[in-house]
Amino acid sequence: MAISNFILTVAGVTAAVLLFRSDVKQSASIFRRNVRQIRQWLEQESAAASKMGETPKPKELEQHMKEKDVPKQDQH
Repeated sequence: MAISNFILTVAGVTAAVLLFRSDVKQSASIFRRNVRQIRQWLEQESAAASKMGETPKPKELEQHMKEKDVPKQDQH
């Protein structure tokens, strides 16, 4: 009876280790894939942000800025 309990325990522990090991491998691969995707998103966002900084100002803002730069003449 003791030997059968020992064999069942070893079989159960072995099965658990195999399941946990495959689960850990699968979780690690999913984690790596998620990290790659997040990196890709961050690179896209930083590229879009740098492009936004390089775009010229809208014409309305340029015209408004020119009007502010021109000093007004006194009408006394």
